[in-house]
Amino acid sequence: MMGTSLTPDFWRLFAVLLMIFAAATFVVSAVLDTLVVRLRHRRRTRLVSTGRTTPSPREARRPLLHR
Repeated sequence: MMGTSLTPDFWRLFAVLLMIFAAATFVVSAVLDTLVVRLRHRRRTRLVSTGRTTPSPREARRPLLHR
C-alpha cells in the first residue's frame, strides 16, 4: 500500500476555499445580526409609539418568523 502526498495545488485550492467560506460565513452572520437588530428596534419603536411598554398577550405569542 503506497501513501499519497498532497500536492501544492491541493493546498492552494484548500486555502482559497477556506478563505471564501470563512468570508461567506462572516457576511451571512453580519446580515442575520443586522436583520434581528432591525426587527427588535422596529418592534420596540412600535410599542413605544402606542404608549405600551410590554407586548400584548397576542403579540407575545406571535412568532418572529412567518413560515
